[in-house]
Parts: sequence; structure tokens; C-alpha cells
Amino acid sequence: MSIPATTQARHLLLKEYRGVLSTHSKAMPGFPFGSVVPYCLNADGEPLILISRIAQHTHNLQLDPKCSLLVGERAAEDVQAVGRLTLLAEARKLQGPAIEQAAERYYRYFPESRNYHSAHDFDFWTLSPVRHRYIGGFGAIHWLDDVTLANPFAGSVETGMVEHMNDDHAKAIAHYVQLAGLPTHEPAHLTGIDSEGLHLRIGHGVYWLPFASPCNTPIQVREALVSLARASEWPVPGTAQG
Repeated sequence: MSIPATTQARHLLLKEYRGVLSTHSKAMPGFPFGSVVPYCLNADGEPLILISRIAQHTHNLQLDPKCSLLVGERAAEDVQAVGRLTLLAEARKLQGPAIEQAAERYYRYFPESRNYHSAHDFDFWTLSPVRHRYIGGFGAIHWLDDVTLANPFAGSVETGMVEHMNDDHAKAIAHYVQLAGLPTHEPAHLTGIDSEGLHLRIGHGVYWLPFASPCNTPIQVREALVSLARASEWPVPGTAQG
């Protein structure tokens, strides 16, 4: 079964957790300025970043919020033969209650950020997509508009599922790690669940693993997780659960 380019692009954005943020240089007008930033996706499926107020890219965004985020497959031996995505976006600094919601999610993915966020002048920003340029390999080039997908579980439902799995099902999580061939040097912890897969944190690394088919209710997520706990290999997206 062929996976649509929009799905491939979104899965790449979910699977990676760092990219090159390009902004319009304030110090050198007319030139792009690139910097590496970690990110996770917010409830609306948009990249969420935490950046310092004194950083050059922050000054650039304050002057002009138009930017892009380049994401490519990590550890690729031939970067031109694998997927990469350029997300053209408008950056927006979060205000009010949105900060607390963003922090709760971001800290699960990057727990070390809690310290420097509280000790230094850092702010949460979202990158609202305008358009996507996805290259899935040689000759597979697409301009895409409908890539972003909101997380139906974001908030208390997702938090409850994550906490339950980490507290009561460590063996199942360890099995997921084994199935996916992920590093085993440190225990894995579930950090997030969306309709298309789950995120695991191992050491300082974050890994997204896709479900065989989308899950739109907590019951479907539970069934998928139970199925994976009994599986002998990680299913290919687009195949039926069971």
C-alpha cells in the first residue's frame, strides 16, 4: 500500500525532533541565518520550540516572523536518497495560559529544558505552517499544503495514557524498544501519543514509532499497545492491527 506524500512528510516531522531553523538575519540584512533547534509537535501538530531571548534567531523572529524549519532523516548515509522536509512557517511567541500547556508537553520530551527555562530567559514559540516542501528521495518532490494533523489526545487524555504506561507497563515499553531495534543502554519512557504513533525517550534521544493504522480513540490506542506488546516485529504502517 502506497503511503501518500502528505503522510510521509508528517511522519518525518513526527519522527525527528531537531531541525535547522532559518530566519531573516537582523545583523546581516538580506542573508538567511540557520541554527539547530530541538522541537516537538504541539496539540495542533505544529512544531513547538523553546528559544532564548538573547539568541540571534530570536532577535530575527521578533523583526520578521517568517521562517523555515528543515528536517531530515537522522544518521542517513545518503541524504539525497532519503526524506527531507522544509516547513515554511510564521513563528508566534506563546502568551498566557498557552505557556503552561506548552511547557507540560515540551518537558516530557526534553526534561533537561525545565532547568534552563526556569533559570534563564527562554520563551516558547510555535511555527505555524504556511506550506511544506517534501522530498521523499530521488524524483519524489512535492509542494504540500495539508500536512499538519492535530493530536486528538493532547491534554489530560494523553498525559493519563503516558503516565499509566510508564507506571504500570515498563515491560511492554521495553518490548517496544526491542521490536523497533532502538538503543537499550538506558530505560525507555513514553513521552507522547498521537493518532499515528507513540514517542519514546531513551537517554537524550526521542524516537517516534508508528502504529499499523491510525487510532482515533483511547480504546483504539489501548488495543494497538496491547497488540504491540504481543507482537514479534514492529508492524508496517498501513497494515491492519491484530
